[in-house]
Amino acid sequence: MSDNLIESGNMKIEWARNHMPVLAKIRQDMIKDQSLFGHTVGMALHVEAKTAVLVETLVAGGAKVAITGCNPLSTQDDVAAALATRENVSCYAKHACSDDEYYEAINAVLDHKPDITIDDGGDLIFKIHTDRQDLLPVILGACEETTTGIHRLKAMERDGALKMAVIAVNDAQTKYLFDNRYGTGQSSWDGIIRTTNLLVAGKNVVIAGYGWCGRGTAMRAVGLGANVIVTEVNPVRALEARMDSFSVMTMNQAAALGDFFVTTTGNIDILTKEHFELMKDGAILANAGHFNVEINLDVLKKMAVSIRQVRNNITEYKLGGKCINVLADGRLVNLAAGDGHPAEVMDMSFADQALSVEYIAKNKLTPGVHPVPEDIDKKVASLKLMVMGIEIDELKSHQIEYMEGWEVGT
Repeated sequence: MSDNLIESGNMKIEWARNHMPVLAKIRQDMIKDQSLFGHTVGMALHVEAKTAVLVETLVAGGAKVAITGCNPLSTQDDVAAALATRENVSCYAKHACSDDEYYEAINAVLDHKPDITIDDGGDLIFKIHTDRQDLLPVILGACEETTTGIHRLKAMERDGALKMAVIAVNDAQTKYLFDNRYGTGQSSWDGIIRTTNLLVAGKNVVIAGYGWCGRGTAMRAVGLGANVIVTEVNPVRALEARMDSFSVMTMNQAAALGDFFVTTTGNIDILTKEHFELMKDGAILANAGHFNVEINLDVLKKMAVSIRQVRNNITEYKLGGKCINVLADGRLVNLAAGDGHPAEVMDMSFADQALSVEYIAKNKLTPGVHPVPEDIDKKVASLKLMVMGIEIDELKSHQIEYMEGWEVGT
């Protein structure tokens, strides 16, 4: 392992740490309380600088941590190398690993017999429920970071298949209102722009999905001067997108118009054969959803007469008289082709994670998907306001009585 690689990783971690003051406040409390002493936390997250600061926080609270990546292209090897030098940390993440290497690393984390897990996409949890069921009696609970993972876990719960307690960290207001919207919005365009080095202003940008990630991505596209088209399956969200001034249409209608396409749905086959056939020459396709299933690359490969790498993280598929360009192999463009969400946003998301891990350690939870406790959500928001130097009003006692009562009429 190169000293230069480790030094580079440490510098990235230091930069992130310096911009994550909420997590610093929580770390101070955890150092004092040692609330995680005796616990082993298994993690499958994007292994980059902000994640490393979360790892440091859990270790500071007394935990041992085993970590690997949750996406084959999102690990930064210098950060992984730096983490591997930390006491009480075992890191198995590797950039551009094969599928076999990816799941070997997942198993390596589980070999530490963690009693608490943190997932981004649910791979640790699903592995425990399939090949590693011997660990179920050991697990106190888990945290899940992303929308896609929560959807899958709620489906497991609905089918009676979920055998452990999971806190839906993604559903905390201090996570999805900021991380999904402002984090995805900024970091996705950072990945797209640094990869393509093309102008966005004046272009047609098609955003698939108008959840919080889609809202943020559309918002930033407007800021860059794009004409934004939204595609949706939910009539309420589609109406909201229209009221937010965006054009709304089907993907079949949008396919012929788009210069950039960004998928944010978490579902499969958002862009497939019928859309590829309609796209203009030079169309650029990027995915901001967790898994690389939104752009059907298998179909695109079969349609292509030639495939070549034209630039780092850009694959050109030639279809007769036109070319379609896919960024980062259809994986999370903000992490596979960028540095992920800004540190100030992940400061809140990882504060939710750290406090949720502590909550699991202190409480006996029943199997199922649990919300982040409201007091954790409010604590993270209050800490964020404090470090930003912002004060807000508090309700007076008679105002609380008025809002909670019914006796006072017009």
